[in-house]
Amino acid sequence: MPAEIVSRDDTYILNYCTKYLARDNSDPRHNFGQFSATDLRARISECWRYPLVDSFFDGRDQAASYAKNLVTFVYFDPRVAIPQSVAVIGSFANLYDPIPLRRIAETPYFALSLAVPKGQVHTYKYLVDGEAVLDPVNPQQAMLENGKTWSRFFTQLCTQLVSFERWEADLLERLTDHILPFRTSDGQNFVRRFYDYLDRQSKETRFASAYRLDQSVGVVNYIDKVVAREENHHLGDYKVCLKLVDRVLRQRNPYTEPSQIPKPLYEELYNQMASNSVDGWDYGQYGSPRYFLQLLRRHTYTGAFSHPKYGGNVGALGWAYLEDTYRDDKGNTLFNWRQATEAPLGANADYRG
Repeated sequence: MPAEIVSRDDTYILNYCTKYLARDNSDPRHNFGQFSATDLRARISECWRYPLVDSFFDGRDQAASYAKNLVTFVYFDPRVAIPQSVAVIGSFANLYDPIPLRRIAETPYFALSLAVPKGQVHTYKYLVDGEAVLDPVNPQQAMLENGKTWSRFFTQLCTQLVSFERWEADLLERLTDHILPFRTSDGQNFVRRFYDYLDRQSKETRFASAYRLDQSVGVVNYIDKVVAREENHHLGDYKVCLKLVDRVLRQRNPYTEPSQIPKPLYEELYNQMASNSVDGWDYGQYGSPRYFLQLLRRHTYTGAFSHPKYGGNVGALGWAYLEDTYRDDKGNTLFNWRQATEAPLGANADYRG
């Protein structure tokens, strides 16, 4: 498949490069344990932004544009001499057809912008003077089935797991269910009204991604994506604690998979985590189950009520819940999110995500 190249001016590229890449510090001040001290990414502010995944508008068709993201690759490596040529190969195009990046003015930055469909995960490498290398500034990497490591990125509304295994996601779904309001009887009635009475067009366009998720509001999907990027330094917390939760639950009910254990056992575990005293917890591996619970609560509520492009709040269900719940004495909503959000979710013609 051919790549859809988009022309962007130098200012767009340099606004990001000068803010995040141009600092001359060599100390690992942005390392929270996820990098080695000598890794270039440890000294780059917000390196998770690369490649840049932005909203896209072709200037003509808003509906068609909404289905894509503008993805901008930026190659930069101050540890080596400025190369003569840089190109990118990846799963977003014909894999072995290199697409050249252009050098931005007289700077050490090379860039390329492409229109890539939303809801996808892709791997790529740079060809620097003909040699294939990983992206030196992107923290995301993925090992393919052949054992080779490639750089990775995902576009908005992606529902494919990138950080967690399936069993971890199933366990997270049960844990977040206890936090969110959508599993109460009133919440379930609202969810049924919200999804079950949609017209066919809405189901196929506005809420299509909702039917690819196991959880009505997509919080686990949000957490899966946020720990792959801006909260990557907390991925280790999840990996360790989910193993400990799995072990505790298996000790308490050895005959049932933890994701299928009855609700009262989750309620008991949740309360013990809140009190920082969990029977069977290995405090040598992770000293504070309460801290993990606080982290999980923060991510859960952020995912449930943030913009759907971040992977949670699927179909704006979280916003619709607030709209339906909070009204004045005349019945008017106190949360008119539709006026501030782009189509097809909302009614604002000026905002494009």
